[in-house]
Amino acid sequence: MRRDGLPESVVRQFCHYYGLLVQQQAGYIPSAEAQPVEHLPALAALDERCAALGRALLDKVVIWKLNGGLGAGMGMHGAKSALSAKGPLSFLDIAARQVLAQRRISGARLPLVLMESCHNRRSASPIDDYGDLAQDLPLRLWQHRVPKVCADTLLPVSWPEDPEKEWCPPGHGDLYTALASSGALAQMLAAGYEYAFVANADNLGAVCEPRILGYMAQRGLAFLMEVALRTPADRKGGHLARRSDGRLMLREAAQCPPDETHLFQDAARYRYFNTNNLWIHLPSLQALLDAQGGALRLPLIRNLKTVDPLDPSSPQVYHLETAIGAALELFARAEALLVPRSRFIPVKTTNDLLLLWSDAYQLTPSYRLRLSGCGVGFEGTAPPVVDLDPRYYRCVHELQAHFPAGVPSLRNCRQFKVTGEVYFGRHVSLKGTIHIINERPSPLVIPDGVVLTGEVRVAQPRPRWVECPTDGTAGIYVYPWVG
Repeated sequence: MRRDGLPESVVRQFCHYYGLLVQQQAGYIPSAEAQPVEHLPALAALDERCAALGRALLDKVVIWKLNGGLGAGMGMHGAKSALSAKGPLSFLDIAARQVLAQRRISGARLPLVLMESCHNRRSASPIDDYGDLAQDLPLRLWQHRVPKVCADTLLPVSWPEDPEKEWCPPGHGDLYTALASSGALAQMLAAGYEYAFVANADNLGAVCEPRILGYMAQRGLAFLMEVALRTPADRKGGHLARRSDGRLMLREAAQCPPDETHLFQDAARYRYFNTNNLWIHLPSLQALLDAQGGALRLPLIRNLKTVDPLDPSSPQVYHLETAIGAALELFARAEALLVPRSRFIPVKTTNDLLLLWSDAYQLTPSYRLRLSGCGVGFEGTAPPVVDLDPRYYRCVHELQAHFPAGVPSLRNCRQFKVTGEVYFGRHVSLKGTIHIINERPSPLVIPDGVVLTGEVRVAQPRPRWVECPTDGTAGIYVYPWVG
């Protein structure tokens, strides 16, 4: 690591987590140590006093976007944020325009800083096209990298075929170490910034909200996590919990003992999940970093993967990671705030991406996303549920191939499910609850201009018996050709 030029604080941090691994500490947090959280204050209850105080403080806020996601689950190799999100605009295009619009409206500086993964160093970024984002802080903060650890030997893995695959990012909890080791945090404080708003680059619902900023200042908080109500669809994501000493904490799926998965996934027990929209008081963060030697001692997340992510037969390795939201338990003055789902619009799968591409969401003049159609309404209104057959739609290029003329209208749709392979023509409209089932061996094509609702099922054709012409005692089943 020293030969790679990594700061000493990063080396010490890795050695700490490596020591835990060698001691066979998996980083599990049992449910007995993660008690449910019953009630939380809500954004909807914050009044105009919070909003006014927040507006007055906007000039002291820096916006951090976590831009390390590669979208490997959707068959991508580059940064997910460079993908088209709405029409020709990528996630980063929209994030940049959201910031520029808020600057124009508020008059605040609101610098945007991207935390970039080491995987993105060779990639061009849409953000480079926005010269008007120029600010008094660097636009990028680079995440460190650490060795992958062989699961069998617990030694740093060797992979001569591609030595770059011997390294991995240490999770977005590395942001704190990167801020300290690069001098970026000191630079922010010197420039008069006191607060940071942090969010994932693919969450276009995450915009800087003055009411939350005002609430944080009013309460004198050092750290604030935005959480939303958990549904069965969120059961695999990290949830909010309370430690035995009363402090709030974040528990991720990899930190749950295997025999307690059913408790972890119980949305009635653990009601709130982390949106990864976080608010941090920068002087408090500096004080905590100083007290802990320039790197926060966040809980370990031990992720078991393969050394080559695209080759499941390659050796298994551990990624030693931390989560940025886990700092919640390190600050004495930390709280969580219940926010509506409109502030959490992530894209983890092609189901999410199709929904974003559709007319179910519209962009406002200030480049904020809002639901359209039956979703016009307000906070708490749910977008349509999309469930595409992963055999045919898991990857982005497969999604594009099956919707060559554009995505069907979903503005009046509640649920859209596809089983089997289906291609869609142009100007298709879906209403209510739709389930398209293709049981045939060949693809089904939905023609241009149709309106669909309810269940559309195309059954597998039944074979017919054809007797042999010689004696009639034998024969074969023949399936009719289906085009």
